[in-house]
Amino acid sequence: MRCLPCHKKDPAMHTALLFWNNIISACGVPEIIISDRDPKFTYEFWNNLYDMLGTKLAFSTAYHPQTDGLAQRINQTMEDILRRFCAYGMEYKDHEG
Repeated sequence: MRCLPCHKKDPAMHTALLFWNNIISACGVPEIIISDRDPKFTYEFWNNLYDMLGTKLAFSTAYHPQTDGLAQRINQTMEDILRRFCAYGMEYKDHEG
């Protein structure tokens, strides 16, 4: 799992570029991406990108607690980590350098 800083108002193209530059370049093309139906992952640009890459886009079904719950647990875990990180004034150290 990788997390990137972004803002909910970032345009889809910016999000796509973050994804391309930080995920695909570091990890390769994912076989499947599970989306919680965030509008950024439903734009035409993303559909074209997925087609070009040969990636399958799988949406969670509406009100499907197993899939939605997984995304929410990941989000909650990241929120907890970031909250502790900020609360204790930890310094970020790049794991590669």
